[in-house]
Amino acid sequence: MRRTVAAAALALALAATGTISAYADSDLQIESPEVVPSEPEAPTPEQVLDRAEAALDGEVTGTRRPEATLALRDLFATLPRLSGTDRAAARRILARPTQGANDPYGDGYTVDSRRRCAKRICIHWVPTTSDAPPSERWVNRSLRVVKQVWRTEVSALGYRRPVRDGRRGGNGKLDVYLADVGSQGLYGYCAPEVTKPGFKRLASGFCVLDNDFSRSEFGGRPINTLKVTAAHEFFHTVQFAYDYLEDPWLMEATATWIEERYADGVNDNRQYLPRGQLVRTWVALDTFKTDSVVQYGNWVFFEYLTERFGNRIVRRIWNQAGHFRGDGKTYSTSAVQRVLPRKAPFAKVFAQFSAANLTPARSYPEGLHWPRPALVSHGALGRGEGTSGTLVIDHLSSHDIRVTPEKSLGKRKFKLRVRIDGPARRTDPMATVVWQQRSGKITKLPVRLNKRGKGSKVVPFNRRQTRRVWLVLSNASTRFDCRGNDVTYSCSGTPRDDNRAFRLRLRVVTRR
Repeated sequence: MRRTVAAAALALALAATGTISAYADSDLQIESPEVVPSEPEAPTPEQVLDRAEAALDGEVTGTRRPEATLALRDLFATLPRLSGTDRAAARRILARPTQGANDPYGDGYTVDSRRRCAKRICIHWVPTTSDAPPSERWVNRSLRVVKQVWRTEVSALGYRRPVRDGRRGGNGKLDVYLADVGSQGLYGYCAPEVTKPGFKRLASGFCVLDNDFSRSEFGGRPINTLKVTAAHEFFHTVQFAYDYLEDPWLMEATATWIEERYADGVNDNRQYLPRGQLVRTWVALDTFKTDSVVQYGNWVFFEYLTERFGNRIVRRIWNQAGHFRGDGKTYSTSAVQRVLPRKAPFAKVFAQFSAANLTPARSYPEGLHWPRPALVSHGALGRGEGTSGTLVIDHLSSHDIRVTPEKSLGKRKFKLRVRIDGPARRTDPMATVVWQQRSGKITKLPVRLNKRGKGSKVVPFNRRQTRRVWLVLSNASTRFDCRGNDVTYSCSGTPRDDNRAFRLRLRVVTRR
């Protein structure tokens, strides 16, 4: 059962043979990180309707990017289970802005609209009311940006084009509407509309973008906000051509990742990094929360995969997750596992990703400007001192501990011995010792754990050679009961390996 408390006390008790001046009362207290509770079981159709209505009504909690696209996705999927007035309300929510009074949730046009089209895309707008863009120049700019996004994501990166919508919107082109959704706390959204004949998990859709991205509402240059929003939301229509019902963490994390591919210099997605696994290492990678931006922040995982394996890795993941002919027809985490090389299995890659995040400036081209992880604990050890305790780690998450040598450790003979007694190997426990020398050079040393999860490592630990040592403990389990009803994680399933205990002992030793 997933822990549901918001925070709990967790201590790593020290069994020290001497006085450890860095630790009060000879104990290194480890504050339990904030635990992100799972969502309740799959919502009822009525709750799905309420969420979609709230998203378009601008009921935003703590983020400027409420989950409008996925709220509408869920509502579209739930339509067959709604009836009467609820179904009518859902259809109004899913309506295009040009349907006017039938789309009353803040973005329905109340005057006649205009349309300007390119080869594959049409922009729709109104000349008056609060939904009007500032000028036709902005309309042209919006059309040009969406065209460039299409060329980047479809033509250059090779993703599928959005599913054609018949003649909805006046022709078979992708329709993008400009409306004042910024007043609702939204950058924009895309909504699935009709499933592709013969493919029940593929759908056409349309998009709505804010009509001006004014600096007063969004904080940045309007053109830059337009670029990242168009890249992000257009990619949702691309995802609808693979599987519009895919796990939501994968949909949002990769849509945020692709902003870097089109608008690399804007860096709007950095705002989400403090909430993702780069900083909050203890929150499962595949977490999706309707009231958080954790899934946006986890674009860093796909950035890591891109640095290791190239841009095509994410497209290959979507090919495995997709439901078109020849696709893998699997769920998010399984899709990632399938595309990794045999010599780089998922557990190994996840452990390396967790270790890389300790030093983002060294691990990512733009990492110098990124935040660093929040350590579970840190302190110093001196001559004859040691520490032992237990950490409990959930699936697809990790904990980091940093120790530094005290001044008393001036001779090269001093070493740090790390012993780990983790979960059984079948649950994919991983451990890495990261040694930073005085010169700044960093060496990452995997700790080999046997089938019972036990292993050890010894590294230099003296003031002449060592600046600091990190221990990264990872629970890389991808085992789920996909018959579950928890909408938070992969396959809407229940993780089988949460709350796994890692017992550890660190001790300063001498070896001549």
